[in-house]
Amino acid sequence: MFSSPLMQRALIAAVVVGLAAPVMGTYLVQRRLSLLGDGIGHVALTGVAAGWLVGNAMSLTPHDALAIPGAVVAAVIGALAIDVVRARGRTSGDVALALLFYGGIAGGVLIIGLAGGTTANLMGYLFGSIATVSTSDLVQIVILGALVLGVGIGLRPALFAVSHDEEFARSLGLPVRLLNMMIAIVAALTVTVAMRVVGLLLVSAIMILPVAISQQVATSFRATMRLAMGVGVLVCVSGLVITYFRALSPGAVIVCLAIAVYAGVAAVRPLLVNRSRARGAQAAFDPHPDHPDDVLVAGMTEPGTAGGSTATRGTTARE
Repeated sequence: MFSSPLMQRALIAAVVVGLAAPVMGTYLVQRRLSLLGDGIGHVALTGVAAGWLVGNAMSLTPHDALAIPGAVVAAVIGALAIDVVRARGRTSGDVALALLFYGGIAGGVLIIGLAGGTTANLMGYLFGSIATVSTSDLVQIVILGALVLGVGIGLRPALFAVSHDEEFARSLGLPVRLLNMMIAIVAALTVTVAMRVVGLLLVSAIMILPVAISQQVATSFRATMRLAMGVGVLVCVSGLVITYFRALSPGAVIVCLAIAVYAGVAAVRPLLVNRSRARGAQAAFDPHPDHPDDVLVAGMTEPGTAGGSTATRGTTARE
């Protein structure tokens, strides 16, 4: 498997997507915009068809040579439009997302017809076609993925502040408007990065599901992002390996694996939490409350000491 140039390109693309998509998904979940990636994906379909139309007019080979650049342009425009509508418009967020959903699909089908193609030409972009990733596609995916990782990780404190509480971020003097636009643009780039691997219809899943899995066990924003990146790489590479041996859709397998991991973690987590609570209760239980303790942990206050000062009767416990 690893000796095949096709699989080598596919594995690199899967790793890049597995790392980059959950980074942006962490911010979208924090902002409660989990479906934004899905809306941007629909708009990117119009960009794919537009790139196909331009490539056909310029007699490029293959005709979809400009599909990814077209998807980038359309996705960025759509992401900025939804951010403007969300911040200033009177249209509610769900209505604006609906406009992206339906307008993006309709525009893509219409433009691909004008380009002389059919809806069958869009299937690889809708559901992923990682086996057809060319060298030029891989270069674009790696560049866009590096940009997403650089912004998402490098500007994490500022982006987290804006995602968590815009008013607090504004009081700190952060450029809230600019950061909001940056989140929208990077989300659009993330969609185009994952387009070849999982498809535009499933791109939101690989952005959100690893984050949802991580939130069940992580205790901080940073830990959630790191764990989500690991989960993203795991499911993307595992799904690709499975499709190497079985003729299945890579995007569908990857998403189903992520859902299975989420279900498994959700089932195991209550057992671990209950066991941890039981251990804590057992440690706190004193079997002989009438007898004084011989050892006090450093930093604990002895009952009855004035002013809550720390006192020990015997040897102080050490780590």
